[in-house]
Amino acid sequence: MPSAAMIGAGLIGRSWAIVFARAGWDVAIYDAAPGAGEKALGLIAESLEELAEQGLVADAKAAARRVRVARDIADALKGAEFIQESLPEDLQTKIDVFGALDAAAAPDAIIASSTSTIVASKFTENLAGRARCLVAHPVNPPHLVPLVELVGAPWTAPETIARAKAVYESIQQVPIVVKREVDGFILNRLQAALLSEAFRLVGEGYVSPQDCDKTLKDGLGLRWAFMGPFETIELNAPGGIPDYCARYGPSLGRLQDGMGGSEVYRKENVERIMAQWPLSPSARKIADKMRWRDKRLAALRGHKASQPDS
Repeated sequence: MPSAAMIGAGLIGRSWAIVFARAGWDVAIYDAAPGAGEKALGLIAESLEELAEQGLVADAKAAARRVRVARDIADALKGAEFIQESLPEDLQTKIDVFGALDAAAAPDAIIASSTSTIVASKFTENLAGRARCLVAHPVNPPHLVPLVELVGAPWTAPETIARAKAVYESIQQVPIVVKREVDGFILNRLQAALLSEAFRLVGEGYVSPQDCDKTLKDGLGLRWAFMGPFETIELNAPGGIPDYCARYGPSLGRLQDGMGGSEVYRKENVERIMAQWPLSPSARKIADKMRWRDKRLAALRGHKASQPDS
């Protein structure tokens, strides 16, 4: 049975322990704060029971038994094939703990950080095993929101990224590969752009915060639950993404001129995007996907209608 070590027993560390344990891994969890590990065990067991009620874990009690509290880092790393660090967002803390992890971990173990703000090159540069280190930034809480952003430093080995991706896929997460380091990674940069515009629109009196929230949860958010922005716009113009950009790029660009909006829809950038996108689907395939989208939206609307507002 594979074994993983969770370094940090806070909200993210506990959630990662749930993810690995429900997938059948043995999990050791370590936190230097007195009593933190023992407290985490109870919270992990409670969350697993809640997941079982929704059919998201087969045997909550068996999964909970796979999690143990480690005495120290050395104990946590015994037999660990995968190490997930989830300590506070402090650069010196990351430098210190990654030094300890690199020294104590098995030579072929992967060491991943859950950091959401610090790129790996800032805390792995001087490590002997820096090629097996990376950022694996989750969305809170990872046992419910499966996206994981894999971000290597310039010296992270490609096989490390590939192995980490395979591990996260095997435990039912959804890893994406960030091709090179960028502050905020991908999710936070997208979120920052949306939040900034929401604050501007509300602050300047165009809309109330309540109606702005409705615009997302009852508008964009419904479509985005099943499709990303590129999939969405491909269905919104007969000729797919290039056609959409030609039709709407100028007006969208003007809305975002302060953030380089006019540039992103130019032909050169659209061509770079299309070089990485599958061939444009036929009209029949677009129609089939629209029917699929509409069925999924109907199911989501039905689910939301069956749930209390808060």
